[in-house]
Amino acid sequence: MTAPGPISRPIVAGIVTALVGVTSSFAVVLTGLRAVGATPAQAASGLLALCILMGVAAIVLATRYRMPITVAWSTPGAALLASTGAIEGGWRAAVGAFLIVAALILLTAVWPQLGRLIARIPPSIAQAMLAGVLLPLCLAPVGGLVANPWGVAPVIVTWLVFARLAPRWAVPLAFVAASIVVTVHLVTTGASVDPSLLLPRLEFTAPTFTVGALVGVALPLFLVTMASQNVPGVAIMRSYGYEVPWRPAMLVTGLGSALGASAGGHVINLAAISAALSAAPEAEPDPARRWIAAASSGVSGIVLGGLSAVLVALVVLAPEGVIPAVAGLALLAAFGSAVQQAIDDPGERMPAVVTFLVAASGVAILGVSAAFWALVAGLVVRTVLHLGRRG
Repeated sequence: MTAPGPISRPIVAGIVTALVGVTSSFAVVLTGLRAVGATPAQAASGLLALCILMGVAAIVLATRYRMPITVAWSTPGAALLASTGAIEGGWRAAVGAFLIVAALILLTAVWPQLGRLIARIPPSIAQAMLAGVLLPLCLAPVGGLVANPWGVAPVIVTWLVFARLAPRWAVPLAFVAASIVVTVHLVTTGASVDPSLLLPRLEFTAPTFTVGALVGVALPLFLVTMASQNVPGVAIMRSYGYEVPWRPAMLVTGLGSALGASAGGHVINLAAISAALSAAPEAEPDPARRWIAAASSGVSGIVLGGLSAVLVALVVLAPEGVIPAVAGLALLAAFGSAVQQAIDDPGERMPAVVTFLVAASGVAILGVSAAFWALVAGLVVRTVLHLGRRG
């Protein structure tokens, strides 16, 4: 019988999981929260709440079920918020939408029919909506390069070099390059920041509930989170030999999302792409000990939450185009995957294209975001084109 390896290996794998997850997508989260009305302090609070709650959720699930179940914030969901922009009722209405999403996730846990209803939405249309939501953000590096070439070029070059040499670290190191650009900018302009603003703190907001936020934010955010995070997360874990307990996972992440909503956190969910960092053999050869990596990622995420106010300060003080470029680069892989899945089936291609174009347009009708109308348009076109067909 082979002796177990050092426990430091899965612990380090968990630290890497948290570092890659947070540094590669925090800019998207902050962009999304600010877009729907959060002040810098409220966005910092949301980031802190998300880090704490996804860390606690990962620790609970990993230790209870002895599986490398990692929990993340919804990066596609944050991108959806960024594309939605200001909503009727402002930040308080957005917080209300976050609470509704949490309630829907909890409902999915206790009422399986809701999950089956979501599964009936054609994957091509769901992915086309996501691709349309991501497109404007993915264009940010291009616009930033034109508006501020000296600030954005180092970020893009760093990303490109490490996308070739160490793909896992390409976006985190692009963020490091952006941090250096911001530091140089502060030194050359003489700008400063109040040290008290760099301390992490939670700022709670009383929610309000509006029809526009329900239809235009909560429902698309719920669908994107389920289709792009929870369902793929379960599939990825299954590919490594783990059967995620669906109901407990939804209960834990739904409860965590509910607790974090009033502090500004949009939603937590099962990790998808980053799940492999803790569940793969590279994290720990013994499958029975990989849960340690997930628990370690949870602890590390909580620690990284202490930097939430610092990260917001970087975003606020950054020169034009730098942080949006990082966010756009972080979403390129998700955008490419969504486009591929949207147009993969020739029979579903036209409805998917319509869905994509409506979502990418950013139009809001009756106070409801483009993401919702994209789903409606795609389903209507699909119904008409498939009318009378069999199968």
